[in-house]
Amino acid sequence: MKNRALKRLIYSLSVLLVLLSSFPLISYGLIKTDTVVNSGFKIKTIVVDAGHGGKPTGTGHFSHGASGSFSSERDVTLAIALKLRAAIEKDMAGVKAVLTRSTEDDVSFERRAEIANENKGNLFISIHCNSLSDRRVREKVGTKRHKPVYRTVSVPDRSGKGVLLLVYGLHRSKEEERTIVHNQVEEDSGMDAGLDPDDPITIILTNEYKRKFRQQSIKLATLINSEFVETDGRPSEGLREQGIYVLCHTAMPSVLVETGYINNPSDEAYLNSEDGQNQIVSSIVRALLNYKNDVEHVSQ
Repeated sequence: MKNRALKRLIYSLSVLLVLLSSFPLISYGLIKTDTVVNSGFKIKTIVVDAGHGGKPTGTGHFSHGASGSFSSERDVTLAIALKLRAAIEKDMAGVKAVLTRSTEDDVSFERRAEIANENKGNLFISIHCNSLSDRRVREKVGTKRHKPVYRTVSVPDRSGKGVLLLVYGLHRSKEEERTIVHNQVEEDSGMDAGLDPDDPITIILTNEYKRKFRQQSIKLATLINSEFVETDGRPSEGLREQGIYVLCHTAMPSVLVETGYINNPSDEAYLNSEDGQNQIVSSIVRALLNYKNDVEHVSQ
């Protein structure tokens, strides 16, 4: 029993050292560049998720996503995701891009997260299009006994414009913790299953991974948003947290990119154009290259 406890302690300390070196703490805007030491960590796999889908694939439920006047989210996200995979593998040497779907077929939320975890992704990027719900307004339809008569109608709200970056909501932290235990901590320990989630060592490692993954999710989202705003000049709603299944069920830094409002006429035209899609992809890849450079080195 003493030998087993000692082995667990040694394993725990070694994993923590790997964690601290793999995902260095870097303050945004305060990165030193004069002295750089390679940490040994390398980004090898990026999972690209094309939001929504077309035909169901045995799940009993599927969604085309949001719609514009002439296009749907499922088609726009797939087109961008295919371009993003090609650009990542062209411009990021040694990095493989894995798609959660490469056809119009729908893939369940659960399967998307499984694909990311099975492929040991270092990053997860989900591509979506935004949309605003119709507004409910009252309009006058006539008079009755000298009094105005009103009815409530739905009016399309096309005022939304620009990008939005999402990271997982903290209210789903327990799901994130379970995902990390099963896909990260168990692998590090060499155990396929059976770790006690209430064991202090498991809790320490899980919390460390969770902290690092969240920190790096925010970092990547910030870099992508900066490219959209500062390089492309696009309006942005910034970063938000939201309780999205695929973000809290992937054991890696994860970001959802709302690339534009598909029910806004000018955004829809941009999202469906070759120039617009290429610009979106280029901005994401520039952010990925900056992120990769930062996390693969430790500033002194």
